[in-house]
Amino acid sequence: MIAIRATLALLPLIALAACKPPPTDADTARAATIVSLQAPSPPLPSPDTAGAVWRLSEKQEGRIVYGLPGEPALLALECHPGDSANEPQIIRIARYAPADRDAGALLALIGNGAIGRLEVDAVRQGKRQFWLGEAPADNPGWEALNGPREATATVPGAGLVRLNPSPLPMQFLADCRNPAPAERASQE
Repeated sequence: MIAIRATLALLPLIALAACKPPPTDADTARAATIVSLQAPSPPLPSPDTAGAVWRLSEKQEGRIVYGLPGEPALLALECHPGDSANEPQIIRIARYAPADRDAGALLALIGNGAIGRLEVDAVRQGKRQFWLGEAPADNPGWEALNGPREATATVPGAGLVRLNPSPLPMQFLADCRNPAPAERASQE
């Protein structure tokens, strides 16, 4: 008897739910519009790096840049001291390509028998938004740059940058990993 009363009490609720119309394509179109407002920017093509070179920065010591002569840099590496004398130096990498505000990604470095994945975040400098990340100089991911062959740097949506072979990145890594004693003393 109690079961019958409970079933009868729920009957209006079941009937009310059955009266609701099914979803329509209009609802789907509205939802798609909302999602597209939050979608990332369209992917960028990979830059043409034929003729691109590594060179020492003219503006900052401990920094090398990569790009076509006479054009803005595509990529830069900077060496910074660790937090203490016992911690390794830090290498900061900048991929100069447009980035969506507050975005984060993994930059892949591939080459010379090594694969590195480094966290990068979109940062703003003036009116430019670009990718910036850092890792200890002894991070094995940097080994992709430590050799005589071509390497690549890729950030999803920012294209693949072919890094032409050069001894400069190898020397940069060696210098950053093993700073001169006078340089290390000045950091303490």
